[in-house]
Amino acid sequence: MHFEGSSNVTLLFDFWDVRGPAGMVLSVFVVLLLTVIYELLKVWKVTIGQQKQPSMKHSSAPVSLSPGASCFAPVMKCQGGSSSLNNSPSEISLAPTENTATTADSTTAVKKSWLLHSLQTAIHILQVTLGYMLMLCVMSYNVWIFLGVIIGSVLGYFLAFPLLNQI
Repeated sequence: MHFEGSSNVTLLFDFWDVRGPAGMVLSVFVVLLLTVIYELLKVWKVTIGQQKQPSMKHSSAPVSLSPGASCFAPVMKCQGGSSSLNNSPSEISLAPTENTATTADSTTAVKKSWLLHSLQTAIHILQVTLGYMLMLCVMSYNVWIFLGVIIGSVLGYFLAFPLLNQI
């Protein structure tokens, strides 16, 4: 196989049959726009990932899993007295550990996190599908379609990635 500069090519489907220079110019423009959309989807997915990060930080406190430290150690140090009942886990477990405002905030944070993750997954599906379609366009071995994908990628990167600095 080798690249050719013909204006006759079939792209992706039988109905996208290009015959002539006008059809080739239109097809190159469509492929260029699809490539720009592909680059925008990449930036959008990164942006959603950055929005998901702060909500994850506020949802729960980090838990120490070291074998030497007990989860009751900070509370037990604060209590005074020599009674063995004061230091027992059953006495500590009777104290209120969280309030309803924290629970409501964590519930909304979890819902927001799942919503953002679902949106990020949908964008990923679109990105992969569009990427494979563009790859198949390039595999038509037409020079003009190949140049449309390359120029669309450059243009999409040039337009989309400055948006990351504005977040």
